[in-house]
Amino acid sequence: MSRRLLALAWLLGSAAGVSAQDVERVRAAKALTLDRKYAEARQAWTAILASAQGADADTAAYWIARSSEKLGERERAFKEYGTFLARKPGDRSLVDEARTSRIGLAAQLYRAGQTEYVNVLHGGLTDANKAVRYFAALQLGGLGAPTSKRAVPVLQEILARETDDDLLDRARIILMRLDPKSLSQAPAPALADPPRAGPAVAAKWLRLRVFEKGHDKPEVSINVPVALADILFESLPDEARSELKKKGYDAENFWRKLKQLGPSEIVEIKGEDGSVVKVWLE
Repeated sequence: MSRRLLALAWLLGSAAGVSAQDVERVRAAKALTLDRKYAEARQAWTAILASAQGADADTAAYWIARSSEKLGERERAFKEYGTFLARKPGDRSLVDEARTSRIGLAAQLYRAGQTEYVNVLHGGLTDANKAVRYFAALQLGGLGAPTSKRAVPVLQEILARETDDDLLDRARIILMRLDPKSLSQAPAPALADPPRAGPAVAAKWLRLRVFEKGHDKPEVSINVPVALADILFESLPDEARSELKKKGYDAENFWRKLKQLGPSEIVEIKGEDGSVVKVWLE
C-alpha cells in the first residue's frame, strides 16, 4: 500500500487512541479533509494540535501541512512539513510522505525562481528510504539545474535494481538528457554497425552509437525502445531542437519521419573533432 493510501486509510479509520474529549474534533477534521475543505480542515487540525500530545499532535501537524499543500500554499506547506519532521514522529509512513512532499514542493519552488530550494533535492538523494531517494533524483534530474547531474548515481541505481517499466522509462529519459554515457552498454556483435536499408517493417528499437575519432568501438552505446524514444523526442528542450535545426533537421518532424522509414541507417553525423554519431531504427 502506498504512503498516500496509508494516510487515507488513517483518515477513514476510527479515532482510537485519541483523548476522549478530542474524539469529535478529530472526526470533524477528518471529514473536512475528506470533503476537500482544506482551509477549514487546517483550522480544525490546528485546534487539535494546540491541545493534543504525542502521536496525536504529530498526526495533526502532518495534516496541517498537507492542507496547506492542497491549498497551493507551497512555502507555508514546506515549512509546516519541516515542523512536523522536527517533532521526530514515530509514524514512518507519514514521515516518508512528508519528506517526499517537501521534495516535490522544493522542485516547484525552484521552477518558480527560488533556486535555493535545490539543496533540499540534493539532500533527498541520500535519504535512507529508496522511494524518497528515487523521487528526489527524478525531480532534480528534470529541473535542468546546473547541479542536476548529481541525480545520475541514483538514476543508475533505479536502472540496476528496479523492474517497474514506468519508473525505468522515466529514469532512462532523464539520464539521456543528463549523461548519455551513463546508459552505455557493450554492443552486441550483431549490432556493431547499423543495418543497411531493408524491408519497410515496424521498428522496435532506436539505436545510437558515438565513436571517437579513430576508434572502432563506440564510446557511447544506447538502445532505446521506440515507444520511449517517442517520448524523448517530444520532450526535447528548445536548445536541442535549435541544434538539430542548425544541422539541417526539423525537430518538429524529425522523429515522425524517422519512424516512417523502417529499419535502415538514418543519420550519420561527423563532428568537427572527428567523432561520428550513428543513429538508426531496428
